[in-house]
Amino acid sequence: MNPQDKLIIAGVEYGSRLLVGSGKYRDLAQTREATDAAGADIVTVAIRRVNIGQDPHAPSLLDVLPPSQYTILPNTAGCYTARDAVYTLQMARELLDGRKLVKLEVLGDDKSLYPNMPETLAAAETLVRDGFDVMVYCSDDPVQARLLEGIGCVAVMPLASLIGSGMGILNPWNLSLIIEQATVPVLVDAGVGTASDAAIAMELGCDGVLMNSAIALAQDPVRMARAMRLAVLAGRDAFLAGRMPRRFSASPSSPVAGRLQ
Repeated sequence: MNPQDKLIIAGVEYGSRLLVGSGKYRDLAQTREATDAAGADIVTVAIRRVNIGQDPHAPSLLDVLPPSQYTILPNTAGCYTARDAVYTLQMARELLDGRKLVKLEVLGDDKSLYPNMPETLAAAETLVRDGFDVMVYCSDDPVQARLLEGIGCVAVMPLASLIGSGMGILNPWNLSLIIEQATVPVLVDAGVGTASDAAIAMELGCDGVLMNSAIALAQDPVRMARAMRLAVLAGRDAFLAGRMPRRFSASPSSPVAGRLQ
């Protein structure tokens, strides 16, 4: 990978295009080990579910993933209204000494965990006005992605498929439309199941991939984290290299002209 090929979000450079979650692991030690194997710089934290100082008497994620080594990205998992999402991220800003980079997600229901886009748009407007750098989980709808970028979100994060489903990228065409029009980073969020899903996302031209369940729920999370790191690197290289054109007929691998008789 070209060391100059950095992921840039809100003006900050990151060496890894793989972002990882911090939930569902066996314990905090495994969380740290898998995060290191993934090579991730950015780690998302569900403020409503993970302790980063809210409870001073319980183990804190920041004990194993210190903000001096990782960018802790608070998210609003479990929020179903714009109001709850905004309040949650304002609390996170206090816990993380004023850090502005956040991940917004406002869910529509507790079965599909599909984004509620009207509430997401409302929350994004409020957070941007309040000075946050908002990365936003959204539907794979090019129009909605364009609206979020227009509000001032620093990255759009369309789902590949339902959160935690492991179904992979179900609609590559919509992702391609979003990537084509966007001037901010586009990162696939939700639905990745294995390394090939991550590679496909990067081959399509995504700027990065965020995942949690695909690593944490694997039989060997640390090995899967390493596989995901390599898949993101390979997919990015393939995108930059430019794939050969698809043809509807065979073409010999070796040149025919000038061959020895």
